[in-house]
Amino acid sequence: MSNINSPVKEDSPGEKEKVIVVAGPTASGKSALAVSLCKRLRGSVISCDSMQVYRGLDIGSAKITPEETEGVRHYMIDVAEPEEAFDAVRFKALAKEAMDEIRSRGEIPVLCGGTGFYIDAVLYDTDFSEEGEDGALRQELSEFAASHGNHALHERLKSIDPVSYETIHENNIKRVIRAIEYYEHTGQPISAHNAEERQKESPYDSVFFVLTDEREKLYRRIDERVDEMLSAGLFEEVKGLYDRGLRQNDNSMQGISYRQLMDCIEGKCAYDEAVAKIKQDSRHYAKRQLTWFRRERGAVFLNRTDCGGTNEGVLAAALEVLADSGFYSGGL
Repeated sequence: MSNINSPVKEDSPGEKEKVIVVAGPTASGKSALAVSLCKRLRGSVISCDSMQVYRGLDIGSAKITPEETEGVRHYMIDVAEPEEAFDAVRFKALAKEAMDEIRSRGEIPVLCGGTGFYIDAVLYDTDFSEEGEDGALRQELSEFAASHGNHALHERLKSIDPVSYETIHENNIKRVIRAIEYYEHTGQPISAHNAEERQKESPYDSVFFVLTDEREKLYRRIDERVDEMLSAGLFEEVKGLYDRGLRQNDNSMQGISYRQLMDCIEGKCAYDEAVAKIKQDSRHYAKRQLTWFRRERGAVFLNRTDCGGTNEGVLAAALEVLADSGFYSGGL
């Protein structure tokens, strides 16, 4: 690919195409780093977030604003209506198209987000095998969740697939059902299948950054972000989606903030309870995200505090790694 006026080192004939990944838990500063890298290296961002694909889910998904993009092109945002079914298979196909378009302009793709399953789908060209699919069992499990609750269904994962039990939230019914379904028909945890897929050699030459920070600081930023979202009109956003006819059983409403505030709208809990639950669930989600990314072989963890606690410090550390990895020939 051509990299005119770009400090990214060109791919030599026969070499793998270069990809940069910026991952990490919620509120860790992923978007800011991705934008800065794209401006420095001449790239475009592919958002890897299971909620940001939906139009209208702006505040609760922490969707980057036009001002925050600083002119950097972003893909995989607002590509589906919230009533649509959207999964990793569709994400992978659209993201691959985006990567081709980015490379056609002589730019480098920067995968950025906190949905590890989506990142892996692209980075390792994951095979989404239909092995073990069973419509009747799926219906049975859906009815079980409806009558006994999401928690009861999720508990069935505890003994058969403890890894999935820890990494899949109980309200992510679609993935819980798929994990149980896969085990029932193959005798193998789907987490083991996914781990095997991650052991495949990636078709890309990649540097995989994971942003993190000291737990107390990260959790404080999460709580502050929730307060900022509410001040920006999060409740009104969810109420508008509810009035549109969306409910908790819709895939798009499985995300944190949306399901808790829908409970509030339906009178199942008080507003203050919903807000406290959003903050608690966000902290738990951050922990699950880090659990997922720690399994990523070769990942480079950038601790914000160790980088001076600033976006500039994180960027400098990332550029140093990219230079050492042969990705970058510009100045730090």
